[in-house]
Amino acid sequence: MKITPSARVLRMLGEIEFDEWQCIAELIDNAFDDFTEIHRSGTPWAGGFRVSVELPDSAQGQLVITDTGRGMTYDRLERAVRAGWSGNDMHDKLGLFGMGFNVSTARLGKHTRVLTTRQGDTEWIGVEIDLDRIGDDFEAEDITEPKADPNEHGTRIVISRLHPTRARWLQKNGSALRNILGQVYSWMFLNRPFELWVGGFQVKPVRHCRWGEDRSVLYNNKERIPAYIEIDQKLENGLACGDCGQWQLTDRDACEDCGSDRLTVRERRVHGWLGIQRYMHKHDYGIDFLRNGRKILRWDKQLFTWRNPDGAVGNEEPEYPVDLAHQGGRIIGEIHLDHVPVTYQKDAFEYGDRSWRSAVEIVRGVAPLLPQRAANLEYEENTSPLALLFKGYRRNDAGLRYLVPGDGRKPIHDDTRRWGHEFHRGNPDYQTDERWWQAVEDHEATKSRGKNAKAAAATPGKPDEAAVMEALGFGGAEIGSPSSPATGPDETKLEAQAQPPKDGEPAPAAPAPERRKETRQERVTRYTENSTTYPALSRSFGHPRVGFVEVEARRLTVGGLTDENLHPTPVLLDQRGGNALVAFLDLDHPIFQRFGAAPADLLLAEIAVLLRVQTSSEWSHSELIAAIRAESLPASALDAEMISAEAKELLAEVRRRMASELDRTGEPGKAFQFLSPDELTHTEHTMIANGKVTRTIDLGASGEFLLHVPALFLVRLVESLPSLFMDNRVFQGVYEGVASASARRLSLARTVGYLSDIATQATYAGASLPDQLLRTRLSIRLLADDLAEEK
Repeated sequence: MKITPSARVLRMLGEIEFDEWQCIAELIDNAFDDFTEIHRSGTPWAGGFRVSVELPDSAQGQLVITDTGRGMTYDRLERAVRAGWSGNDMHDKLGLFGMGFNVSTARLGKHTRVLTTRQGDTEWIGVEIDLDRIGDDFEAEDITEPKADPNEHGTRIVISRLHPTRARWLQKNGSALRNILGQVYSWMFLNRPFELWVGGFQVKPVRHCRWGEDRSVLYNNKERIPAYIEIDQKLENGLACGDCGQWQLTDRDACEDCGSDRLTVRERRVHGWLGIQRYMHKHDYGIDFLRNGRKILRWDKQLFTWRNPDGAVGNEEPEYPVDLAHQGGRIIGEIHLDHVPVTYQKDAFEYGDRSWRSAVEIVRGVAPLLPQRAANLEYEENTSPLALLFKGYRRNDAGLRYLVPGDGRKPIHDDTRRWGHEFHRGNPDYQTDERWWQAVEDHEATKSRGKNAKAAAATPGKPDEAAVMEALGFGGAEIGSPSSPATGPDETKLEAQAQPPKDGEPAPAAPAPERRKETRQERVTRYTENSTTYPALSRSFGHPRVGFVEVEARRLTVGGLTDENLHPTPVLLDQRGGNALVAFLDLDHPIFQRFGAAPADLLLAEIAVLLRVQTSSEWSHSELIAAIRAESLPASALDAEMISAEAKELLAEVRRRMASELDRTGEPGKAFQFLSPDELTHTEHTMIANGKVTRTIDLGASGEFLLHVPALFLVRLVESLPSLFMDNRVFQGVYEGVASASARRLSLARTVGYLSDIATQATYAGASLPDQLLRTRLSIRLLADDLAEEK
C-alpha cells in the first residue's frame, strides 16, 4: 500500500506537539464521524456505537483502539492513512483522516497496524506502518487476518513500540484520560447513543454544575435576570469549499484559496447556552466552544476580556472576574460553532476568520461589559447574553441578590466547591441545585433573624408576654395555665383538689389526664419535621487520630431543642447508622442571639465529646476541638493572606462604584483636589505599572483615577465628601436624609469605620494580629451589606 509522504516526513509529523490525550482523540474522532453518519441515517445498527481503548500495561505494551463502525474498503483505507486532508469534509466531520491519523500514531509509537472489516466481508484487511523500515518507496505492508464471524464490522488500530514517555503516561493516567475525554465528548455522550471505554471503564460525560433554568436574580429591584440563557441565532447561509474548508463569497464558482470547484451552500448558526455555575472556581469557569459536538475550547476565558478596536496593540482589558479574582469566576457556557474553521490540532478556532468574529459579537457584543466604561467610551449599553449575566452575577455577595450560598454572615465558597466535587463524582444528593438553593435561603433567613434581633434589642418597653408565648407555639394560654411551662399538671390537680366548690356552684370538672411523656424518637421526628437542611455545616467532621462522622446539620424552624432531661440546648446530636449523625441547631437560642456564638463552635464541642468517648482518646476536649476545626473547617482560619485578598476584592468594587458616582455627578475634579503630593505620586506609579499612561493634568477629568489611588485615600474622600457617596449612592448609610448633625456623624462614622479597617488590611497585610484579622473580616461583611443596590 502506498503511503505519502516518506517515512522521514512521517517521523517529522511525530514531532508536532500533540498531548497524549489529543493523539487518542484524533483516532476516536474518525470513529465518531462514522457513527454520526449511521445515526443520522436512522439505520438500525447491530453492536451499537462503541469505541474501546486498551491502554498499555507496561513500557513495552501496546495501545489498541477498536470501534464498531462500518469498516473501510481497501481504497478508503489507503486514503485514510495518507498524510493530508484525504478529501474528508472539513465542516461535517471531526476527524481529518490522514494528517490527524499520521500525527497521532507517529507521536505515540513507531509501529502501527490498522485492520478493518465490513459486515459480510470474509476477512480483516489492513496495513502495517513501521517507521524504522519504510523507505522512500512510500510503501507499507498489506496485511490480513481471518474473520471468525462474517457479521463483524469495524476498525482496529494497534500501536506498539511506544515512545517510553507516552507509554508511561498512558499506563499511569487512565483516570485523567477518561476525565479529559469525558469533557471533550460530553455533548455527544449526552445527546447521542455513543459509548467510549478506556482501560475497561466507560467514559462518563463531564457535565456542568450549573443553576437550573428556573433560577434568577432581581437586578436593581426591577429586572429579572435568569441564571441560564439559551442562544440560537442563524446567520446567512454561506458558500464553503469541500476541499480546503474555506468560506467563499457567494458569487464564486471556484475556491479562491485552492481552486476547487467543490463549493456547497452551508448553514451558519451560533447556538448553545450561557449560565451560572453553582460554585466559584479559580480555573474551572469560562465558555466551552464546540464544533460538530466535540469541544475545541474548554473553560475558555477570552470573551471576558474587552479589546478596544480603536486602541493600540495590547490594549486588552480583563473585565471578569477582576472584582472576584480571589475566588475565581462562575460564568460558564457551551456554544456550538460548526461553521467556524479550527486549527489542525483542534485546540483553537481560526480567530482571524470572520465567522469567529461574528460569533463573538453575538455572544458578548462589541461594547465593554462594564456599563460605566461603555458609557465613557460612548458605546450603547451592551445587551448581549454575556453582558446580561455579567450584570446580574458579577459579584459574590451571599444571598438572593447574586444567588450565592452563605451562612448568614458570609459566602461559603469552600463548601460550594466541595458540593461541586460531589456533583461531579455522581453523588445523587448533589445533582440538583437544591442544596445550593437551601444555603441561599438559609443565609437570608439567618440574616433576617439577626436584623430582627437587633431591632428588638433597640426597642424600649416591656415585651408583650402573651404575644411572645403565642409566637413560641403556646397559643393564647396565660402564663401559669395548665399548658404553660410555669405550672405543671400535678400542681394544677393539687390546687383544684385543695379548693372545694362554693355554695351553689357546680363541682369542678375532673382534671385532664396527664399527657404521655414524649419519647426521644418522637421528639427527634418532630425536630426533623420542623427543620431544614443547614448546608454550611453538613459535612464530614473529625480527625485521623479519632476518626470521622458524617454530619447532616438541620436548622430548627419551629420551637426549641431540649436534651434528654428536657433542658433547652442550642445543639442536639442524633446518631444514626454507622458513622452518620444528624445535628439539630436552634439558631434562636440566646447563645447565638445574645452572645454571638458561631453555630460551628458549639457543634464542634458536641462532636469532640462524642469522638473522645467513642475512641477513648487521651486528647483533652480543647485539644480535640482544635484538631477537628483545623481538619474539617480550614476556611474558618484567620488567614492574613486570604482576608487581605477579600479586603482588596471588596475595595476594588468600592473603587469602581465611587469612580462611577464621580463621573455621574460630574465631580471627579473636586475629588482629585484632595490628593496629597505623595498620594498623587503613588497614583501615577500604579497607573503606569498597570499600563495606564496618562498625564497628571488629565487625571481629574474622570473618576478612573480612583481605581489606582492608595486605599486609605478612599477613607479620607468619603469623610470629606459624604454627600457624594452616602444615601444609597455608593453606601446605604443615610447622611442628607437626616436633619440631626449628630445622626449624620454617627452614620458616616459607621461606614468610614468599616472602610478604614478594610483599607488598612489591604495596605498593611503583613502586620495583622488575630484580633485585627477578626475585626477586618467582620468589617468586610458589614461593609458589603452596606453597599447600595446597583442602579
